[in-house]
Amino acid sequence: MSKILHIKSSIFTAGGYSGQLTDKFVKNLVKKNANADVVVRDFAKDGVPHLDEARFMSFLTQPEARTEEQDKVVAYSDALIKELKEADVIVLGLPMYNLGIPSNLKAYFDHIGRAGETFQYTETGPVGLVTGKKVYVVATRGGNYQGTPYDTQTGYINVFLGFLGITDVEFVYAEGLNMGEEAKATALEAGITQLEKIAS
Repeated sequence: MSKILHIKSSIFTAGGYSGQLTDKFVKNLVKKNANADVVVRDFAKDGVPHLDEARFMSFLTQPEARTEEQDKVVAYSDALIKELKEADVIVLGLPMYNLGIPSNLKAYFDHIGRAGETFQYTETGPVGLVTGKKVYVVATRGGNYQGTPYDTQTGYINVFLGFLGITDVEFVYAEGLNMGEEAKATALEAGITQLEKIAS
């Protein structure tokens, strides 16, 4: 393990449960791998622009025909993709908002999911171009949704990452965080324990 990409998708700059758990987890990973280089993407501090027509058309326009503004849009996306491709391990903090993923994370996915860059279409279907990664997803929820129809996150994350070629994905759940202090403490303790085992 030489490069860790730490993605924090919480809307909170401090105090978010997913951020608390992933911060501790990454610190423990670094303790075991002193030479690891950590890159942090914190969407609360540096949000990703949401996809619109102008940004999408920038991706489709041939390099020689792009405007200066389109070049900037593509360069930003290229930088995100470069971080992703260079990472050996990806740690994703994933809070649940209104039964879905944070909109900033969706915007990030829209910038890294680019044909010819992270996947390609073939005669037999799409093929992911981002391989050899290990992803740890730390999912924090106010209620208990794992294994129910309300868990729209797990399947989506697995499908999207798999589309890019990333299939080694491990989830750690901390649920029931809004169901009373006892439930919250139990969930956080269980999450921390599981993450410590993984990092050991």
